[in-house]
Amino acid sequence: MDKQLIAPYYEADHDRLDGLFRNFQSSKRSDFSKAKESFREFKIGLQRHIIWEEEILFPLFEEKAGMKGMGPTEVMRQEHRQIKNLLEAIHHKVAKQDPGSDAEETALLEVLGAHNQKEEKILYPAIDQFLSDQDREVVFRRMKGVRGEELGSCCGGHQETGSPKE
Repeated sequence: MDKQLIAPYYEADHDRLDGLFRNFQSSKRSDFSKAKESFREFKIGLQRHIIWEEEILFPLFEEKAGMKGMGPTEVMRQEHRQIKNLLEAIHHKVAKQDPGSDAEETALLEVLGAHNQKEEKILYPAIDQFLSDQDREVVFRRMKGVRGEELGSCCGGHQETGSPKE
């Protein structure tokens, strides 16, 4: 492939994160240690994904499109705040080894499902059409600079490092 596109890369990361969350859900009542590790990877990965969007992808798109502080990226930022709140509610229970987070998980999945659909069907394809190959190269280069240090700790106080598997 000559050029890397935003849509397939970000969609693949959505799929990877969905799989980690499903692993967490399926093992939280039978193997909490495994569930906790899946949730840790999910939480750090989702936080990193949001940073990629809010600090790298959206600002560049907004600058090129002339729509700072409004439009579809502002809606995505509002939904990111909801997602972060629900993620922290689940994290709080995981840190206490409490598997009773079903209501929070359902709420998170509802918000994430609709959010990801809007990004995958509308926003990412629009961004790919709007940005030049060079713009996309800048996005991917900046994404590689996002490390776990920005994300804090998860599920027991240890600092997270590293980058997602590509």
